Amino acid sequence: MTEVPKDLRYTRTHEWAKFDADVATVGVDDYAQNELGDLTYLELPEPGTTVTQNEPMGVIESVKAASDLYAPISGEVIESNPEATNAPDLVNTSPYQQGWLLRVRMSDPSEANNLMDAGDYEKFLEEQGGGH
Repeated sequence: MTEVPKDLRYTRTHEWAKFDADVATVGVDDYAQNELGDLTYLELPEPGTTVTQNEPMGVIESVKAASDLYAPISGEVIESNPEATNAPDLVNTSPYQQGWLLRVRMSDPSEANNLMDAGDYEKFLEEQGGGH
């Protein structure tokens, strides 16, 4: 059963974002980490890098596959999570807490409206054959 916290927003590529003023904390959701399996490597943009909503921003690798990470929101990366980079399995064990990936200062906070809320995301997962 996939965990879908109600206070987050989600992408169709299984990234999540949590908003605090003009900063979004970004990560990979429970469904994605479960599908990928044991994570072995994260390639994340450095602070100061500009990311664009729905565009590739990094790479996530597991024992099964390598996948692009997509930016759920546009803006400047202000922090990446060194714990997750050093121990990617944190994303497996704690995708919404210790396993966050980036903090992004949003260039256009209205882009949050393009993301799914938890209810819409749960429906999306069901349509994809995942989730509950």
